[in-house]
Amino acid sequence: MARTRLLLFALVWLSCVWFGSWALNPNNATRIYAGMALVERGDARIDTYQALTIDKAEFGGHFFMDKAPGMTLLSLPAMAIADHVGSPLEYVPPTIYDANFEHYMTVRLRLAVALVSAVIAALAALAMHDLGLRLTGSANGALVAGLGFALGTPVWGWSTTLFGHAPVAGLFVIAVWALWRAGEGRAMRFAAIGGAALGLAVLIEFEAALAGSVIAIWGALRLWRTDRRAVLAAAGAGLVTLLVPFMTYNMIAFGTPFRFGYSGVVGFAGMDQGLFGLTSPKPMVLLKILVGMRRGLLWVAPVLVPATVGLWLLGRKHRGLAIMLAAAALTVLLVNSAYVYWDGGHSTGPRHSVPAIGLIVIGLAPFWTSLRFAWGRAATVALLLVSVVINLMIAAANITTPDTYRFPLADPILTAWKAGALRTLPSDFLGWSPIAGVGAYLTVALMLISALLARRPTGRSNDSQRQTNLAVDRKR
Repeated sequence: MARTRLLLFALVWLSCVWFGSWALNPNNATRIYAGMALVERGDARIDTYQALTIDKAEFGGHFFMDKAPGMTLLSLPAMAIADHVGSPLEYVPPTIYDANFEHYMTVRLRLAVALVSAVIAALAALAMHDLGLRLTGSANGALVAGLGFALGTPVWGWSTTLFGHAPVAGLFVIAVWALWRAGEGRAMRFAAIGGAALGLAVLIEFEAALAGSVIAIWGALRLWRTDRRAVLAAAGAGLVTLLVPFMTYNMIAFGTPFRFGYSGVVGFAGMDQGLFGLTSPKPMVLLKILVGMRRGLLWVAPVLVPATVGLWLLGRKHRGLAIMLAAAALTVLLVNSAYVYWDGGHSTGPRHSVPAIGLIVIGLAPFWTSLRFAWGRAATVALLLVSVVINLMIAAANITTPDTYRFPLADPILTAWKAGALRTLPSDFLGWSPIAGVGAYLTVALMLISALLARRPTGRSNDSQRQTNLAVDRKR
């Protein structure tokens, strides 16, 4: 089992690191600028770079990033390493058309992805795998869920960026896994991990507090009767993980412990509506989020269809867990539909709905175990492969499709592949052609997948795992 986990971690981490997004995308750039400022000058002002990003906030005549500080704070080691092995930027003002400046930013983005986004995605895939195994006893179902989450959805593409959506999705999965494990034993340890994961999710994206509260309430109810100290451990870990870095960043940036960058956002009048752009859910917008040609989630992650059925099947044995997962996922989708800028601007798929993905994909494991015929399993594997291919195409081409395209999978994604306009690690830094970079990735990835499949158990589970599941069922 340890070897399976190592191979799965390596596959997911490598997949996220191998492909890349544009470092000067405003959402990436504003976080990098803030990280550079903190490492190089010890403050958070991005005045020098503010003309290069539309994502910024203004306070007292100075400019700052307008995002929650989580991804920037997590990426500080990457910024420091980049400065140590290279050098801080020595010329100002940089321009968005300066190739040297773009390379400078790309190095920092790639390091941050390798140390933050890709690590969270890989750890979440392990959590998904272990949770699927514990819920169903099926090693194959657990592997389908782990791969489906990390490589069969836009979690893959967004994990090549410093956007917060994929890390929040991963942290939600880790929180659910940890709180489930806390109910099985070692309550204090796993409850603290779950609480810390939820706290970090909110530090990365403030709106994660809404769906995160659903997970937290479920976890508290699950643990309250057996170990109230675990509930306190989860709450304490969550508060410390959220408040300490949040208040520290605010003191450095603004001189006050409580301030939201969104309150000073520049250039987005819609943010003045409701609560930082959040109004009320809109049914037609929700429909567009799910199946719309321009932003539909199911177009970029068809594997979510059997996963949704799997959540219903999960409710037969673990009703509380299934209801929580559905409620938390629905919360994410409704919040997205209530947001003034619901389509996310430049985005392949509905990026604000990505945190719901992991909560839904947990249903893949019970769906797999419900299949009684070989043709059903073959069809599920085929759909998973289709989802993986779609998201390979997106991750390599463009996770931030401009909002002027009607059906992004055809144009610009397929168009970029035809033109060879792809971003891979070897093509960015070694001078390889993009197609050669993709070929090298496929070679390594297929080797890792072959090793994973070679190690899978022949039966649904081993005896010890079956005993664990029975013990959990009795406890529930």
